[in-house]
Amino acid sequence: MATLLLVRHGLTEMTGPVLAGWTPGVHLDERGRKQAADLAARLAPVPLDAIVASPLDRCQETAGAILAGRDGLGLQTDERLGEVRYGEWTGRPLEELTKEDLWKVVQAHPSAARFPGGESLAEAQHRAVSAIREWNDRLGSEATYLVCSHGDIIKAIVADAVGLHLDQFQRLQADPAALTVIRYTELRPFLVRLNDVGGRVDDLLAKSGRDSDAPVGGGA
Repeated sequence: MATLLLVRHGLTEMTGPVLAGWTPGVHLDERGRKQAADLAARLAPVPLDAIVASPLDRCQETAGAILAGRDGLGLQTDERLGEVRYGEWTGRPLEELTKEDLWKVVQAHPSAARFPGGESLAEAQHRAVSAIREWNDRLGSEATYLVCSHGDIIKAIVADAVGLHLDQFQRLQADPAALTVIRYTELRPFLVRLNDVGGRVDDLLAKSGRDSDAPVGGGA
């Protein structure tokens, strides 16, 4: 099936110290705008059939930078790819949240974690993965498309693709403006790259290597 380029939004003033969640009006800061521009330059040679983003400003701006100069392509928005709805945790400092009992559940048993006044991580994974599967079907088996989303959402999508239980998804990492690539085939998805913040993109240009067989021995 399709090749999915997953991009986390660039840095904002809140990234790191505060759990931004669905806080409105969180924009890329100067660092984030540079990250988005640098990533856009790296991906410029890669033909894209669609660019889809979370509705939150930081993702819209990151995706917009990648979209710039791609004539005939528009930015599409899918709310299912928005940030986890953290409910009452939204906007609180992470240092404060680490003292909550729920923090240990989020770290060790995330499939059981439900945020007060928000959603569970399992629900967030379900909606995001459902969105990806729908976009794969809509765009077709030869498509290469980009989705700009959020750290926990990207990790949840990757966990599903590699058959990793949600309780293990904290072993994954999705840094700001990092690129993760999943190639979906009829038999299985392949994780092509994870949390790439500076690699080449040559292997994303070829349409070959999209069959379902994994190379025995690792391949060349």
